[in-house]
Amino acid sequence: LQLTIDGKLQGVAYAWVAGKKAGVIVSDPRNGEVLALVSSPSFDPDDVSTKYEVLRAKADLPFFNRAMGGVYPPGSTFKMVTTLAALESGRVKRDFVFNDQGVIRVGSFSYSNLYFTKRGGVEGVLGFARALTRSTDTFFYKVGELTGPVEITDWAKKMGLGEKTGIDLPGEVAGLVPDPGSKRWYLGNTYHLAIGQEDLLATPLQINLMTNIIASGGKKCKPHLNKMLDIQCSVVNISEETLDIIERGMVGACSNGGTSFVMFDWNEAAKSGLSHSAFAKATLGTALPLVACKTGTAEYVAENGKIKTHGWLTAYAPADNPVISATVVIEGGGEGSNVAAPVVRKIFAKYFGVEDTYPYGAIRGQGE
Repeated sequence: LQLTIDGKLQGVAYAWVAGKKAGVIVSDPRNGEVLALVSSPSFDPDDVSTKYEVLRAKADLPFFNRAMGGVYPPGSTFKMVTTLAALESGRVKRDFVFNDQGVIRVGSFSYSNLYFTKRGGVEGVLGFARALTRSTDTFFYKVGELTGPVEITDWAKKMGLGEKTGIDLPGEVAGLVPDPGSKRWYLGNTYHLAIGQEDLLATPLQINLMTNIIASGGKKCKPHLNKMLDIQCSVVNISEETLDIIERGMVGACSNGGTSFVMFDWNEAAKSGLSHSAFAKATLGTALPLVACKTGTAEYVAENGKIKTHGWLTAYAPADNPVISATVVIEGGGEGSNVAAPVVRKIFAKYFGVEDTYPYGAIRGQGE
């Protein structure tokens, strides 16, 4: 049996989520080959025969495969789906702009942007690409309203959510795409759906597949670990104009002014064709690859009743000719830019042979 797994990438991914509850998927968007699949915490297979009952009783569930069996609200990683639904359905024009004032009010209800909630800031007038770069909730509330929940959920299913991917391992779950017709549905439900909340649940594997479809221009390849299996791909019809908007938004998210600050130095150097940045150095004569990414910070109600967040980052590189994608979720970890983005950066650094000296210890949540 020959696996698609890259042992070095697997090792880096596992080392960088050690001590956390996390799921990591790394794959090749061109063919669906899984290069790394990590669930943390895990266990030593040698201990199963002698310590099975102890392992099974652990509160952090080492036997639970979070990468393909854990379901989480995808948060802002889902905004690419909302963009696809809006533009490909024709419900919203590509040149649509919205003036963000931090909050949208519907009757007695208020729906705010995270930037406004945290710092009282507003984004002003912005279009699709900039809204993805800045992850502006109010923009996507309005886009969701104009598009409608049926189109959004239909596109979620086209992009692989709500059903098993068919990976060649047992234990995968289907997640959940809500049915707007199954309950009393209000505008607020559409708002929450448009930013990846509501009753929406996805596995890291599904978000990685969604990312691969975008990265490959609409190619939807079944993820697999057995190198000897035939590659199985289908096509999701997406216009080049829409893909270009999403790519520009995702490249922006990893660049100055975006949401994934861990990648700023890397991407700004890559845009200039440089082989080095402040904290990254590629092989001599090789430019740093431009990275396209999307952060996600997804709210959920913890066991103690408090609102906590899962931290997401999903990304691919090089942006103009992707050969690798990575999706990371840190369960209850906080903001994706703080906890998930560093893992993706280390994975890409290993894959592309980049010397990485980023000061990770200074990031909130990394040294705790």
